[in-house]
Amino acid sequence: MKNPRPQPAQSVTAPRALSRVVPDPTALKALTHPVRLRMLGMLRLDGPATATQLAVRLGLNSGATSYHLRQLAQYGFIEEAPHASRRDRWWRASHELTSVPASEAEGEALYLDLAFNQAILSLQVGQMQQALEEYAELPAEWRKASTASDIIIPMTAEQAEALTRRLTDLILEAMRVAPPLGELAPPGMVPFTVMLHAFPYPGRLPHREGDGEP
Repeated sequence: MKNPRPQPAQSVTAPRALSRVVPDPTALKALTHPVRLRMLGMLRLDGPATATQLAVRLGLNSGATSYHLRQLAQYGFIEEAPHASRRDRWWRASHELTSVPASEAEGEALYLDLAFNQAILSLQVGQMQQALEEYAELPAEWRKASTASDIIIPMTAEQAEALTRRLTDLILEAMRVAPPLGELAPPGMVPFTVMLHAFPYPGRLPHREGDGEP
């Protein structure tokens, strides 16, 4: 019997800790501005940048981007990045993730949560539309990796919460073994977006207690 051919060792990346920020209501209010959300995403995705560089990418003037950067820095979303150039102020994201736990708040805190989710949704819809426009030009292997699916499952609130937690944990597990965003990735590896939306089917639950059965 011939000896089996030795297989090359597979590279396994050890899981790493993910840095995240959990903003309080005041900080969350600062993050509901669509320009600040885009700027924070750019700094996380592409690494440090100056106000001038971000202004060019966003089609704004550097005064506006400088103001928004100061607001993001004030609430701890970004920080100054060390750089050889002393003429320009460079900024980088302070965390990889922004975590906003499911809200049990009422009043102004609830409306801030809604405003943040509305800003996020608008940004995500724009990204999804751009991805669809580029879909036909993608290599076949990346078209196979992409999907736009919706699945409806009868569940209790407890089952739904457990499912979303499992899905989130699975996505974060993949993120922990991937290179950090903003750093040089190995050949063939690009940022891959997973957007998770989970909610009761609209119109099937009473909006307020006492509204009656759906």
